[in-house]
Amino acid sequence: MKYDVIIVGAGPAGIFTAIELLRCGTKKKILIIEKGQPVEKRHCPKSQTKTCMNCKPHCHITTGFSGAGAFSDGKLSLSCEVGGTLPELIGEQKAQELIDYTDKIYLEFGADERVEGVSDPDKIRGIRKKAINANLKLVDCPIRHLGTEMAQQLYARIEKYLLDSGVEIMFGTTCNDIIVEDGKCTGVACSGEPIYGLDVVIAAGRKGADWLEKICVAHGIEHRSGTVDIGVRVEVRNEVMEEVNEVLYESKLIGYPAPFRNKVRTFCQNPGGFVAQENYDDGLAVVNGHSYKNLKSDNTNLAILCSHNFSVPFNQPIEYAKKVGELANMLGNGHILVQRYGDILDGKRTWEKELSFSNVKPTLPDAVAGDITAAIPYRTMTNIVNFIKAVDNVVPGFASHETLLYSPELKFYSNRVTMDKHLNTNIKGLHCLGDSSGWTRGLMMASIMGVLMGRELYYNEFSQRVHMGDRDY
Repeated sequence: MKYDVIIVGAGPAGIFTAIELLRCGTKKKILIIEKGQPVEKRHCPKSQTKTCMNCKPHCHITTGFSGAGAFSDGKLSLSCEVGGTLPELIGEQKAQELIDYTDKIYLEFGADERVEGVSDPDKIRGIRKKAINANLKLVDCPIRHLGTEMAQQLYARIEKYLLDSGVEIMFGTTCNDIIVEDGKCTGVACSGEPIYGLDVVIAAGRKGADWLEKICVAHGIEHRSGTVDIGVRVEVRNEVMEEVNEVLYESKLIGYPAPFRNKVRTFCQNPGGFVAQENYDDGLAVVNGHSYKNLKSDNTNLAILCSHNFSVPFNQPIEYAKKVGELANMLGNGHILVQRYGDILDGKRTWEKELSFSNVKPTLPDAVAGDITAAIPYRTMTNIVNFIKAVDNVVPGFASHETLLYSPELKFYSNRVTMDKHLNTNIKGLHCLGDSSGWTRGLMMASIMGVLMGRELYYNEFSQRVHMGDRDY
């Protein structure tokens, strides 16, 4: 099989590469390879069973068309200050222009027109003042909230648009390797069968970061170790987060707590949301958070992530984070661990009966009460505890005894692929996008990287056609 463009991964980066090529008027033959299922066939049974069923061959929450985005909170961050380091590669002005452009595409496919976090500048200044007094930085970012169920509907419309426009999508297909001949990527290998293409775009998502790192090593693709985040998912009553939820929707706070001064930040805040479990193909269970547009809980959850940057001779940060996660899974007998903040300070584990009479009822029904400090490294845990104390000065009650901490929350984007501003790697014809590339975090930044990739591929196509005298161009 031969194609002009092969896209590995149907997450936002891969999807928007194809969308932008179509919007530019491409004549390229495009193939998207996705190991998961179409949106309409992705169903997590946990809503009925109340316990994770370890779906095989892949977890429906993390794998399938639109990636983890279809089953997550579906937040579009509308500021280039949020979502990764892509602005370092292409410039902040260009990144913001791409965000504004891509946001309009999301609106065309049915995104909610309401933007959160911009309605009350005076209250935002008040929250920022509290953050400054607590030695924290507040990043107030406009948010367009899709909601878990609405995101699925939106991406289903995008899926139909791509198929109706002639884009081929191979579902249930795993890409095992890329094909490199004489320094050029000429295709991919799927289940041993080669598929050839003039350009190969790897957009494997955060879940594919480990796989892409192995591909980089095997084929000499220039890359370097970056950041890996280890943390917890925090859950409190909505009443505690009421002001921040109403004014900002998502409070993005950053601090460097003593004594270690690692970067610690909040991430993925879900007002009235639900804590969720996600499973990786190797059996690792991690915690995340969802928020629906209509269905609401009594709680707000958010991640607190501690960034780790390792130096020589260590160069396996993803494996390090996985080991932390595996230890937490072991202590929870394959389930997510949950512990009260006060019990951590008291040096004791949490018992199931203690959760039953707390104000904060866990929204993850099969989480196991225990001791997360037995799994999380001392440095990381100390940073998290001290960061929670600082946040309590901004959001009184955040550091209450019964605040819940779930583990493990891990973010894998430590492998950063070296590329130029045109998204070219040192291997001709190979491009790496989205969270697996190490340059983005989240839906919007991955989406704009796809838009940029689509434009670059179309520009090359345009130049070649003009050179060949094609007057249609």
